[in-house]
Amino acid sequence: MTAISENAYGPDIWRLLIVHRTELTYPDTVTTSYNEFRMQPSDEPGQAVLSSRIEIDPFEGVTSYLDYFGTRVASFDVHRPHRHLTVTATSTVETFPSTAFGAGGYGAGVADPERLTWEQLAASGAHDRYEEFLTPTHLTELDDELNGLSEQIRSEAADPSAAGRAVCSLLTKSLRYEQGATGVHTSAAEAWSEKRGVCQDFSHLAIGMLRAMGVPTRYVSGYLHPDRDAEIGKTVVGQSHAWVEWFDGMWVPFDPTNASAPGHSHVVVGRGRDYRDVPPVKGVYAGPEASGNEVTVRVTRLR
Repeated sequence: MTAISENAYGPDIWRLLIVHRTELTYPDTVTTSYNEFRMQPSDEPGQAVLSSRIEIDPFEGVTSYLDYFGTRVASFDVHRPHRHLTVTATSTVETFPSTAFGAGGYGAGVADPERLTWEQLAASGAHDRYEEFLTPTHLTELDDELNGLSEQIRSEAADPSAAGRAVCSLLTKSLRYEQGATGVHTSAAEAWSEKRGVCQDFSHLAIGMLRAMGVPTRYVSGYLHPDRDAEIGKTVVGQSHAWVEWFDGMWVPFDPTNASAPGHSHVVVGRGRDYRDVPPVKGVYAGPEASGNEVTVRVTRLR
């Protein structure tokens, strides 16, 4: 999960080739496995998927569907003995400026529309419509210190969107981005205590704090090209990325790791309440515990 120093992109369209490969290796034979992969983006405001395919080894057929939150899922079972499982998702996506970037929000370089005030948000019915994005989860629950900080920001912010930006600014100043410092099971409170983490930790903290203020907020997973001045035709090592969207009358995307709105280099894959709703790999199997999990993401700017 990658941090970048700045997010200032021009008005041109970016075309990105993303190759995400996951290989699970087992020390002995696995007899059966049941798997879900969330590695393929879908069309939405701000991005258009030109092509997307998934390759599976060993292959026994795949079923594709959209889950409850609208994320594209590849589901498949393997009912023959195997000692490795490899899944490669290859997608070509165009990203571009949009007044509705991120399925109902506004993006970098676009003037903000009229925002809801705190009173208007409370009276909007959002608390009923988006209750699931207001309820704390295990990964987004806050401790007393974080609840106190949330109350302070809430009291000082002019409106929910100002509160969102204030939260993200606080996290950028307070946490050190450090790969390997946390894992997929690390909670927001644990990351805050360590004062370090990766993009999913920044996102879980932002989600928890904004939900505590009564602002519906959801987790976004996807990909990020790490170079804002990406050279066309050059393939770079990338990683999965995470950011958030809060609701202030429309869904507003924001990247708390980089303290900026998403730009051309962000590609949305899925949304949910927290990371557990959108893991790239999820499944169960009959056999020994996996001894290796090799993940590579390579991103090439084609245009």
